[in-house]
Amino acid sequence: MVDGILIPVLVVVVFFVLILIAAAVKVAREYERAVIFRLGRLRIPPKGPGLYFIIPIVDRRVVVDLRILSIDVPQQRVVTMDNVSTAVDAVVYYRVDDPIKAVIKVRDFFQATNLLAQTTLRDVLGQVELDDLLSKRDELNRRIQDLLDVATDPWGIKVQAVTIRDVSLPESMVRAIAKQAEAERERRSRVIMAEGEFQAAQKMLDAAQLYIQAEPALRLRELQNLAEIAREKNLIVVTPSGGLGMGQMAGMAAAMMEAKKKGTE
Repeated sequence: MVDGILIPVLVVVVFFVLILIAAAVKVAREYERAVIFRLGRLRIPPKGPGLYFIIPIVDRRVVVDLRILSIDVPQQRVVTMDNVSTAVDAVVYYRVDDPIKAVIKVRDFFQATNLLAQTTLRDVLGQVELDDLLSKRDELNRRIQDLLDVATDPWGIKVQAVTIRDVSLPESMVRAIAKQAEAERERRSRVIMAEGEFQAAQKMLDAAQLYIQAEPALRLRELQNLAEIAREKNLIVVTPSGGLGMGQMAGMAAAMMEAKKKGTE
């Protein structure tokens, strides 16, 4: 009779011991740390990685992930310094640097970092103009990251990077920016054309000075132009430059007639 009662009791005791052992033996992965509270008191240092033991019912553990986490900051309505309303969203990358601070200094470090990122994003972007927001994203990313890193350092959080992902503008502002870009391209084209005219005029001035120093070169250039025009079978009325004698004019006329005949043949 005693043996019949003892065996079920032993089975129950063994089963209870196995449950306690299973509850006491824990395993932390390489990227995890377990912060242990024994009767409400913090146990230092945190446990892990690998195998560790806790006292069931007495100990309470909080497992913290040490990998880099990302926060998708919801789209924020931002009014820039030049009173342009924009919608901006960003991504924040951070990791838990001190698991004990992350557990005991803030109730929910993920939510707290997310809300702080939203506030910091609005504050920083509200202090810059639209042109800086569109063209100086790297500088703004670093500024937001520095502010977040300083604010979350007491929580044991290390902000790795901040990236402004998208800037949405009203349709009217998009059209205004397009007109501004078109006007800028038009201005550049006019400046380039003016520079080209200036360089051409400068070259013509240099050529004129050379022709003044060597008058026969100017005559040869005139004859060359006349020959090229006559080759096109055009009717030309030519008024030669002053200083030509009758013989020179007759020679030029004969040369033109000869060139015209060759062109007709």
